[in-house]
Amino acid sequence: QVQLVESGGGLVQPGGSLRLSCAASGSRFRLTAMGWYRQAPGKQRDSVASITSTGIIDYADSVKGRFTISRDDAKNTVYLQMNSLRPEDTAVYYCNAIELTLSYKYVERWGQGTLVTVSS
Repeated sequence: QVQLVESGGGLVQPGGSLRLSCAASGSRFRLTAMGWYRQAPGKQRDSVASITSTGIIDYADSVKGRFTISRDDAKNTVYLQMNSLRPEDTAVYYCNAIELTLSYKYVERWGQGTLVTVSS
């Protein structure tokens, strides 16, 4: 089973930057799409950015031009570079990945989440 572990969250001032990382581990796995979601207190979990195995990228309108998603398949890691952070970006950020299992089933995996707080 694939496990996703996020890192890089923390407290940052408005206008600052953070880089989130999500490393996948396990045995004999293949990941297709990977991405990031976030959930602010009292709100639903929403997609922030995604990247397919062929490099197709999508962003939420609220982060376009400020966030950049990338992946390193050799390291089984997806990154989220967040610039020009705003207080409204404060949330728990979750890594998401779609695993293609050995039995050719697609299974959605989630990390445990990392808190990003944007505040002065």
